[in-house]
Amino acid sequence: MASPGPSTTTAVDTHAKELNITTLYLIFETALPSPLFNQNTHPATPTSRVPQPPDLTPYADPRTWAPHRKNVLLFLSCVATFLTAYTSGSYSPPAELIQASLSPVPWSVEPVLAGITTFCVGFGFAPMMLAPLSEMNGRYPVFVCAGIVYVVFQGVCGVVTSLAGMLVARFLVGVGASVFSTMVGGVIADMYANEERNTPMALFSGSVLAGTGLGPMVCAVMAERWGDVERYPNMWKWTWWHQVIMSGVLMVAFVVFFKESRGSVLLSRKAKALNRWYEELENEGYYGLCFEDEQGQEKASENMTSSEDSTDDRYDEKRSFSASASRHERGPSIKRVRWVVKEDEERASIGKMIAISSSRPFYLLFTEPVIFFFSAWVAFAWGVLYLTFGSIPYVFQHVYGWSLEQSGHAFTAIILGAVVGTTMSIYQQQLLSHPKWVDPREVLTSTSTTTSSLSDETPAPANGTDKIWSILRTYFPSSSPESRLYFSCLTSTLLPIGLYLFGFTAKPEIHWIFPAIGIFLCTVGILSIYLAVFNYFADVYHKYASSALAAQSLCRNLVGGAFPLVTRLIYRNLGEAKAGAVLGSIAVVLSVVPWVLVWKGEEIRGRSVFASLA
Repeated sequence: MASPGPSTTTAVDTHAKELNITTLYLIFETALPSPLFNQNTHPATPTSRVPQPPDLTPYADPRTWAPHRKNVLLFLSCVATFLTAYTSGSYSPPAELIQASLSPVPWSVEPVLAGITTFCVGFGFAPMMLAPLSEMNGRYPVFVCAGIVYVVFQGVCGVVTSLAGMLVARFLVGVGASVFSTMVGGVIADMYANEERNTPMALFSGSVLAGTGLGPMVCAVMAERWGDVERYPNMWKWTWWHQVIMSGVLMVAFVVFFKESRGSVLLSRKAKALNRWYEELENEGYYGLCFEDEQGQEKASENMTSSEDSTDDRYDEKRSFSASASRHERGPSIKRVRWVVKEDEERASIGKMIAISSSRPFYLLFTEPVIFFFSAWVAFAWGVLYLTFGSIPYVFQHVYGWSLEQSGHAFTAIILGAVVGTTMSIYQQQLLSHPKWVDPREVLTSTSTTTSSLSDETPAPANGTDKIWSILRTYFPSSSPESRLYFSCLTSTLLPIGLYLFGFTAKPEIHWIFPAIGIFLCTVGILSIYLAVFNYFADVYHKYASSALAAQSLCRNLVGGAFPLVTRLIYRNLGEAKAGAVLGSIAVVLSVVPWVLVWKGEEIRGRSVFASLA
């Protein structure tokens, strides 16, 4: 085809210059149009003055990132979660040393233990304000700023000399630490699709419990060995200083290696980079963009969805500079364009977002039965976890005559439970994805296999094993949101079993390994509950998942913060056996919750205004 002459290109550029600017929505899948470069109309403009296109690589959809990049962010997030859980548990062992260092000295250790409560209050309420900030400005700045607060007030805990100052400092430590638990789930959702999310979430959940077990174990050793303030003045305060060092190193790693993962924020930055380039081009006299498929572009704009649903980001730098003659002869659509992101336009003010973020979780908590009962379930489980901060040292010192350091070693059972529970969760999801469990119709939908080709195949005779798989496919479909609960229906029963075992075997005549096994079983059960609730809420409530998770997080942290205050009273007044019986019985009642949803989940979701039918 012949190239258009100078008069033709001049007409094209003149027409483009006179066009009004069109605003279009940008999504990750948008095929970017080509700028018009016509040297015939700008013979005096050297090529070196043509503004170069921006590097759009940093703005790629997080779900399309390379595995190693995702792994780096996942590793940093899990380490941060581990350390914040470590902080929550490390406060209890040196409580008496903290009491002695405060002025005036509290008459009992219980007011000092309120530092766990204030930590949990900050941990529970702060995300309601910080989460909207992360949605507007990205995860990175919120993580860094909150992390600085976390590190600084860890240090303040080591120098404060009054009870009020300690409680306030612990509250602010909880505020800073909260983002490394509640928002890590958001980072995982940014990078992984629903079907890929279980393993990262299992690692995240395991990090929480492992840190909760290691913190009191290490600090019990420090408090025991350096508790003699005459021989080792202030050495016990290394229970704070070593955490300041670890969290400080972590924050340096975050600043250097953590990359923004919030899809809508990246998309907004991409739109701004493109718009700046278009303005630079127009300042040099290059007007207009060449759209090869105007109808497809308009359709993409109209059907623009949230950036979290986007999956791909492609930009061909060479193609953006090629306005070939054939395109001009075909008469492509020429437009002057500026990109916008739909989520930016629909986003409310920060004040309104905080108001919604603060009120909606309570509304969901008291209007959605699923959220209410699941929050009660996970809150009790979390309360039991925090109960161990006091119950393990009390029982093993009171019943078995162990020292503080020796009782700290019993927290190893929590660490082992976290490791085993995480491994089980990963393999459970693999079993759920077994080809014989997945409905063949779903496989057909997700592949290019045609119905006619499958209908020609003669099915193999069913044996006993195939009948079992057939029953599972029929009554327990792997595609249902309730599939997140199948295994937790069984593994969550380990929580009451562990509580009964811990309570009834904590006797001098019975070997200490049996209550330790009870702690181990409790931990596995707690992890399965935590993971099931998080995954189920994320799958069912979709855009309201953040509010649903905030509701359970608040309940979980408030109950968790209250339990350490009453631990010694419970075991002192009821005894180990009765305390185990009461707590175990409550856990048995709450274990019914997932079973109800497995059988009636679709019906219950159908009545909900917020939940989405799968």
